[in-house]
Amino acid sequence: MKTIAILGTMDTKGAEHGFVAELIRQRGHQVLIIDVGTLGVPGINPDISRTEVAAAIGLDAAGLAAKRDRGQAVTAMSEGAPVLLARLVEERRIDGVISLGGGGGTAIATAAMRALPVGFPKLMVSTLASGNVAPYVGVKDIVMFPSIVDVAGLNRLSRMLLARAAGAICGMVEQPLPPVGDKPVIVASQFGNTTACVEQARKILEAAGYEVLVFAATGTGGRTMESLIETGLVAGVLDVTTTEWADELVGGVLAAGATRLEAAARHGVPAVVSTGCLDMVNFGERSTVPSKFAGRKFYQHNPQVTLMRTSPEECAQLGAVLADKLNGSTGSVLVLLPLRGGSGIGAPGGPFHDPVADNALYSTLKSRLRPDIEVRELDCAINDPVFAQAAAQGLLRAIKGVNGDHTSPLSG
Repeated sequence: MKTIAILGTMDTKGAEHGFVAELIRQRGHQVLIIDVGTLGVPGINPDISRTEVAAAIGLDAAGLAAKRDRGQAVTAMSEGAPVLLARLVEERRIDGVISLGGGGGTAIATAAMRALPVGFPKLMVSTLASGNVAPYVGVKDIVMFPSIVDVAGLNRLSRMLLARAAGAICGMVEQPLPPVGDKPVIVASQFGNTTACVEQARKILEAAGYEVLVFAATGTGGRTMESLIETGLVAGVLDVTTTEWADELVGGVLAAGATRLEAAARHGVPAVVSTGCLDMVNFGERSTVPSKFAGRKFYQHNPQVTLMRTSPEECAQLGAVLADKLNGSTGSVLVLLPLRGGSGIGAPGGPFHDPVADNALYSTLKSRLRPDIEVRELDCAINDPVFAQAAAQGLLRAIKGVNGDHTSPLSG
């Protein structure tokens, strides 16, 4: 039997959360109802009151209610709920969490869920689940379940969907996890146009005794990889696909934020870094590309993805950005430059092959890097086997230099 936290605004969604609670009990599990409402009387009796949630950050729930300021109340609960829920997980009092909500409820509940470890079951039934959920999910594995109708009463459709959601969270807590394993971890960045490189390097690294976690360089992927490096559980970083910086600089849709490339540098984690897919900026459908880019070189990757070739001027700026980030490295870092193209479509004969732009990227990067950071120029494209081999072996040497062998004390 497991215990599932049911977190929500019980003043406005009490009946709906109570319905889900009963279905979970019927499945044989216990529930822990947590009220994060502030403006009305709870529709069901919570096990943890709003007073306790507010007290987690030193606030008075009665004072919040008296102000009748919904925005302030939501903000307060969005700060208190993460502290409380993380404490419950740490104390092993709950095995999963589910919530139902509209805009305010989703903001509060997902803030709490983002405070929990990856792998801990978390499900949000939300009116916002079919839109852009990135601000709510962040870099965590929150399951966003569309409510279809508003969470406003029980009817033939909401009962069906809430029953499915209850079954989903029960299934998540019931499913045993496979063994974690004890191999040291390497993280790698990959894009469709660098897949061949990373796949070849991964095989070499796995043969050497490492577990390789590959992250798609889609903004969220880069942020997630950086957050994992921050935990200290990573032995090495194969960051050959730094394309997210092109989107960050130029205004594409897959930016990972201004701190991309900082985690390994700051924590001294051995890293091999390259310029994979910095020859492209990502947009959605062709009609969504901003008009200011008219006349630029484009490539239609698929109907939903339009790629734009970075210009020599943009590439020079990207070289400066990468140098600035890598100059902060406190550990071993090797920079590999593929002189014949940094992506599958940037190699000779490809639509984005542009030696002038590539040279602007490489020359600026080299000129601004610290003199003690090693740079190797390879006369090949990034997806050529020789490049993958150089990247993998370079990283293995760097890790061995730190640890004296191929076993990292940071493997966790």
